[in-house]
Amino acid sequence: MNTELLLQLINQSIASHNRFQKKWDAFDADDSLYIDESKALSVLAELETRLEENYPFFHPRYAGQMLKPPHEIAVAAYVMAMQVNPNNHALDGGPATAKMEMEVVQQIATMFGYKKHLGHLTSSGTIANLEALWIAKSIHPEKAIAYSSSAHYTHHRMCDVIGAKHVCLDNFNDIEQAITTHTIGTLVVTIGTTSLGQIEPLHEILPIAKKYGVRIHADCAYGGFFMLLAKDSKPSIDTRSFLLLNECDSIVIDPHKHGLQPYGCGCVLFKDPAVGTYYKHDSPYTYFTSKELHLGEISLECSRAGASAAALWATLQCFPLESEKGLGSVLKRTREAALQFSQQLTMSRLLCEYVPPELDIVTYFPRTKNFSASEVSSVVERTFTSLMKRQHDPLYLATVIVDSQTIKRRYPDFITDLPTAKIFRSVLMKPEHAGFVAKMLKEIEDDLSA
Repeated sequence: MNTELLLQLINQSIASHNRFQKKWDAFDADDSLYIDESKALSVLAELETRLEENYPFFHPRYAGQMLKPPHEIAVAAYVMAMQVNPNNHALDGGPATAKMEMEVVQQIATMFGYKKHLGHLTSSGTIANLEALWIAKSIHPEKAIAYSSSAHYTHHRMCDVIGAKHVCLDNFNDIEQAITTHTIGTLVVTIGTTSLGQIEPLHEILPIAKKYGVRIHADCAYGGFFMLLAKDSKPSIDTRSFLLLNECDSIVIDPHKHGLQPYGCGCVLFKDPAVGTYYKHDSPYTYFTSKELHLGEISLECSRAGASAAALWATLQCFPLESEKGLGSVLKRTREAALQFSQQLTMSRLLCEYVPPELDIVTYFPRTKNFSASEVSSVVERTFTSLMKRQHDPLYLATVIVDSQTIKRRYPDFITDLPTAKIFRSVLMKPEHAGFVAKMLKEIEDDLSA
């Protein structure tokens, strides 16, 4: 993060709020809100110490989970709006930021190819998926919602929350039989699974779903912004599923992942604006300043930070949703990092690739002397801990549990003495990873050789 730029932008954010306050007649702050300056500085110093327990999410040495800091422009915009503290539930709570929310949601809908839409930001992808599944249940109350075993656990949990019938499918190989057997009303297709970053075959599922009148919900929480690469003149990803997202009934995307935003900022979109009727409710003490649509009228959440909309709006002004520049250029670098890592894995004597990366998540494991699930799992755990605990220049990876038979199909000499194996999983979602993967791979190999 560019500290000098951030300080400059934060100072501008604070100055902006001071100018806003001076437009109103002066008043004295109540004494109950007073804190001693030395106390405040002491508390912040302690907070700084406690925050040191965090991992360096900003650094390319962190290649673990789906975590990275927001862009400086997002931080500054959030701070600027946060000082006003607008609530985007109703126009009387956040008139300016509600307009910004509608603008950014329109831009995201356009990115996916929706000509019409109903949608809004949410506090997370979990809540966004909750709303999409709630609409699915409302449309087909007696039918099941289906998702694959690779889908995020959110879908199982949220189906339980809303009391919807649901079924987990091992795969989408015989989707026609699954639809008829389980009386499915909505299928969840994941574009960027959280474990492996895989793109489920929407292009194969969609024709069958249409044949049976089954709705499709696309969970693009992680992979959605890669739509920009699918529109690129020379796409570096498989475009088939992405280019059909405009035919899905609902879509979820998380700007707080690849959209450079702070937590929490999710987004849910519906292709048919008529689903807004399911949100209809009465609130006698809100929605009174305007006859225009209030975001709370199409949202399950009530209070939501208007600052999130301001941060995303400012970010998309600087990084437009375009394939050749803006956010597209950032995603090209993360994809490049994954492809570099994948290529180098094929030449490594010590590491094996689990599956080729479809987005920017790479999965791999050591070729141990005793090439078995138990030995691989043991070495992965030992190396994972060793790299993270190094006194100088630690390296932070992540692990994932996978099916041993999947490894054996690619590496026939692999011994499946356990049904599953623990392997490495690295999320290369920072563009800086593109210049770091060679060093990262060498450090992993050096540790394995030690």
